[in-house]
Amino acid sequence: MSDLSGKKVAFLLTDGYEDSELTSPWEVLADAGAELTLVAPESGEVEGKKGHTQKVDKTTTDVDAGQFDALVLPGGVVNADHLRMDKPAVKFTKDFFAQHKPVGVICHGGWILTDADVVKGRKMTSYSSLQTDLRNAGAEWVDEEVVVDQGLVSSRTPDDLPAFNAKLVEEIGEGKHEGQTA
Repeated sequence: MSDLSGKKVAFLLTDGYEDSELTSPWEVLADAGAELTLVAPESGEVEGKKGHTQKVDKTTTDVDAGQFDALVLPGGVVNADHLRMDKPAVKFTKDFFAQHKPVGVICHGGWILTDADVVKGRKMTSYSSLQTDLRNAGAEWVDEEVVVDQGLVSSRTPDDLPAFNAKLVEEIGEGKHEGQTA
């Protein structure tokens, strides 16, 4: 496993996220030494669809992608649908691509990428129900456990978390990718 000491990683989510898609990558990245920040549209706590709660560190209006080395977007239908309607969240996400920084997205988390207009020409995967939205936004959607495309790490479901986490650590460890663009 790579040493991610000194790397700052933002997790962007809101209520209704898929619990394991926050907790599993969070644990792996923390164990690798990364400094983690939970970002949400509102302060307080966020609650997953299975009841996991976690404190919000910063709101989407209080952060800038320049403060972080990477972004993780957990899934969950309600989370993903609400997050893509938050303009500061969409801008925050798009800015990671503009700054060539690694982004990890799993399950329904990819919905915000269509609103951020960052998937055109990119190969990726997601929960299968998003494939039409992602293709319509210009992505090459594939049904694979994990896909890496120039710093964009994507996976389908919680079953894919071991592969997702491993590639996420690798890509964050590598740093910026010039092919990661908005």
